[in-house]
Amino acid sequence: MNFEHLLKQVAFIHEIDKVKYILRKTKLFNSERNENDAEHSWHLAVMAIILAEYANEPVDVLKVVKMLLIHDVVEIDAGDIFLYDTTFSHTNTAAEQKAAERIFGLLPTEQAEELIAIWEEFESGETMEAKFARAMDRLEPLLQNISNKGGTWKEFDVRYEKVLEKKCVIAKGSEHLWAFAKELIDESVKNGILAVAD
Repeated sequence: MNFEHLLKQVAFIHEIDKVKYILRKTKLFNSERNENDAEHSWHLAVMAIILAEYANEPVDVLKVVKMLLIHDVVEIDAGDIFLYDTTFSHTNTAAEQKAAERIFGLLPTEQAEELIAIWEEFESGETMEAKFARAMDRLEPLLQNISNKGGTWKEFDVRYEKVLEKKCVIAKGSEHLWAFAKELIDESVKNGILAVAD
């Protein structure tokens, strides 16, 4: 029996185990422990299933889930860039594209091409599925920071205006969730866990 096809898939499965070791700046809800990329991706995928009714337009939930489960796989090679980093841009880079081609390229050609295309669709943020997936990606850390009484906002002196600038992407995927998120952000200022610019 020829296992070549399966061996490529297993090689990919082994490689993505590394996602579990990539620590993010945000911490788990009500916790001092940093979240890893695998936990983040899983959480977003479940959020998408639960919150899909709030998408601005109907979405292919399975496609959104695929996007969310693989969107940070490139960080195995490219590393995690903090959303509020003032040195590096939190956008698709040549390093991430190279990482996508290497990591997904471990798979048989047809699967590799599908996952690269899904990853690129997420990164471009133009389809409704990508917009909704990106909304999930911005909503989860917001909820974490609120649960941690400011979390990374306080730790890295992130101000209200910068949070609004980075989180308004939620509206492209869900106006309803953005209205909810904006209210939470405003309440965070009132509660003293998010500061406004001087």
